[in-house]
Amino acid sequence: MLNFELYNPTNYVFGKDQTAKLADLVPKNTKILLAYGGGSIFKNGVYDQVKAALTGVEIIEFGGIEPNPRYETLMKAVEIIRRENIGFILAVGGGSVIDGVKFISAAVKFDGNPMDILHKRLLIKDITQVIPFGTVLTLPATGSEMNSGAVITINETQEKLSFGGSALFPRFSICDPTVIESLPKRQIQNGIVDAFTHVMEQYLTYPTDALLQDRLAESILQTLVEIGPGVAENPTDYKLASNFMWCATMALNGLIQKGVPTDWATHMIGHELTALYEIDHARTLAIIGPNLYRVMFDTKKEKLAQYGERVFNVQGNSIEEKAQKAIEKTEAFFHKMGMLTRLSENTEQYEGTADFIVKRFEERGWVAMGEQQNITPEKVREIVEMSY
Repeated sequence: MLNFELYNPTNYVFGKDQTAKLADLVPKNTKILLAYGGGSIFKNGVYDQVKAALTGVEIIEFGGIEPNPRYETLMKAVEIIRRENIGFILAVGGGSVIDGVKFISAAVKFDGNPMDILHKRLLIKDITQVIPFGTVLTLPATGSEMNSGAVITINETQEKLSFGGSALFPRFSICDPTVIESLPKRQIQNGIVDAFTHVMEQYLTYPTDALLQDRLAESILQTLVEIGPGVAENPTDYKLASNFMWCATMALNGLIQKGVPTDWATHMIGHELTALYEIDHARTLAIIGPNLYRVMFDTKKEKLAQYGERVFNVQGNSIEEKAQKAIEKTEAFFHKMGMLTRLSENTEQYEGTADFIVKRFEERGWVAMGEQQNITPEKVREIVEMSY
């Protein structure tokens, strides 16, 4: 097992009717920016719950944070906070809203060009140099409600870039599983696949004798396979909804990545597909993931075989046979969750995509990715072309 440090200060408030606790969680006598997305919180009642809980609190609202939040939009909120002397941000939404608020939090006091936070992938560690924030989660998927990372899109250059740092954990996150009742089926399907792939990025590498981490990761994967189709069809089932929300948080709150190598190349390639073609984030992961496992088969086959045995109960006469079956089972699960796993099924304008992504990665210096730094531009090209 590798050396590690574990730090997670987020107060995670889970269950039905927990939004009422907001009044005790937000700081007193502080002006608050209420940040949200396209307005679904008005339809599902969450906005009314939040406003009722914060009666008497001075609030300025900022709506319109997009899926794949745009740098250009977020900078408008940064200016409002500076102008209005706002001391706390409340993110009400899914991962995109929460990610956007993390950038806003970091950018307000940043000494320099805020775009450097993204281009230089800066680690934001000084808690005195950010605006504190909390969250009310409305869409389980990204785990952003209990981690310190974020992904932001720069509209002008069609880039989707990540950043983070220990100063960017939410102070608290209210997570009420009943919020998924009004979500479209597609969003729930996306959330399941997003959480599933988050686990795979931290688990499907190579053996490191991290026995507990493997079992924790496998339990999340098994649970998502078990409940995924059911929660998409029946989101009012609290048993399914609550387990879905907790799985999505556990998939990326930092716990299962401790002491193990991690990959994240599936996400890095997938982000480019979203930036280029506006394909849902989770669906880009379903396109790229299985083919990355195929191209990188020789260095991932031991964990693929273990994953196949433990999560899907595959059998075979060799590691290679079990590993191949594990990839097939993964793709079948994605199909069951409504994913179209070919790029050509998601966009008609896919020719030249591999060349574009390889050139962009080379320009950024991303020439050695993955847990063994062996995913080269040539491998990226092969993965993307295999995904057509």
